Amino acid sequence: MLLEVKNLKTSFNTSRGKVRTVRNVSFSLREGEILGLVGESGCGKSVTSLSIMGLVPKPEGIIEGGEIIFEGTDLLKLSEKEMCKIRGNKIAMIYQEPMTALNPVFTIEEQISEVIKIHEKVKGKVVRERVIELLNLVQIPDSEKCLKRYPHELSGGMRQRVVIAMALACSPQILIADEPTTALDVTIQAEIIEVLKDISKKMKMAIIFITHDLDVIAEIADRVVVMYGGKIVEEAYVNNFFDNPLHPYSKGLMLSRTDNINHGGRLFSIQGMVPSPYNMPRGCAFNPRCEKCKEMCKLKTPELVGLRENHKVRCWLYRENEV
Repeated sequence: MLLEVKNLKTSFNTSRGKVRTVRNVSFSLREGEILGLVGESGCGKSVTSLSIMGLVPKPEGIIEGGEIIFEGTDLLKLSEKEMCKIRGNKIAMIYQEPMTALNPVFTIEEQISEVIKIHEKVKGKVVRERVIELLNLVQIPDSEKCLKRYPHELSGGMRQRVVIAMALACSPQILIADEPTTALDVTIQAEIIEVLKDISKKMKMAIIFITHDLDVIAEIADRVVVMYGGKIVEEAYVNNFFDNPLHPYSKGLMLSRTDNINHGGRLFSIQGMVPSPYNMPRGCAFNPRCEKCKEMCKLKTPELVGLRENHKVRCWLYRENEV
């Protein structure tokens, strides 16, 4: 196994008290696999990825427990100096908004070159050739002309490709893509997804793809992990998940897709609101919004259990064999 996250707990100290954002999250990632991490805003997806990268804001953010095992080493036990050798080199990240991820006063060549020089200790013509190679890899046309351009001179789709090129500069084993297609139109979004799939296949690179869009997951992922209230509520291979989602929250997400608009022209929505992290419900965090909520759901949080091969769910309905 390339990466194993075990019982990860990440919290933030705020003026209103401690907020537990990631609560006992566990999952694994194999070489060359694309894992989709799905859920509404505030469910803990991005904080999970920042925990893996060692980028949880300090001193407010605290990883209170768990393990993140990469190539047999627990990343949580490494010093910042040791993490710097892994971050951007063996594990890289694509951030949500390319305009904020890129520095507006440096050219595209300068920004990608910096990553290569830090981790690979090469200079001059070798670096330039490597930058051109990366821009070609992410299918940027006229890559040599792009070198001297600044971020504001590129379209949103081209900027996102540059950010991907930066992340791939050192041929990482794991790429974390945090909603990399959210701000793009559907056509460019599809192109970026194909670029990532192609790169993953060519480089045998594993990807953790974070999104709230199930249609994107259907296109790119091998497996899917659904998060809610800082916990994993369902995990399955993508085909099994789309054929038969088990958790009531997962079913609600599936019904909320645009291709499920009914004849009256109304789009289904899950009732209620995402719970405040300052006032998380007792028991299952989804119980105030769940149409199948029972008394047990309000008292105790169910465990994540395997209901069938490679399909896990966290729900009392299945624990009691009632559905």
